[in-house]
Amino acid sequence: MDLVLQAIGTIEQPLDDVEIFYTDRGKEFDSQSIDELLDAFKIKRSLSRPGCPYDNAVAEATYRAFKIELIHQQSFDSLFELQYELMDYVNWWNKFRKHGKLG
Repeated sequence: MDLVLQAIGTIEQPLDDVEIFYTDRGKEFDSQSIDELLDAFKIKRSLSRPGCPYDNAVAEATYRAFKIELIHQQSFDSLFELQYELMDYVNWWNKFRKHGKLG
């Protein structure tokens, strides 16, 4: 839960501009602190339906690739190292990685 709040804190645009917080039903998102933060900024929570992974299929596929291509390939000695490697991976993912059928 603390990691979720920290991640929300890294959003570069004002939270007043965020309209929807979309998540699966993972326990890390079940928190009164998160609910209070969303309420304070009038952010609507949108949850995937129980037992329906297709609601979040693109995110699930992306997360699966992330785990296979980055997380399971190395270990990290510090949070800083993980954050650095993650930023590098996201840059590679967005600019260079070959993606599936894009049209």
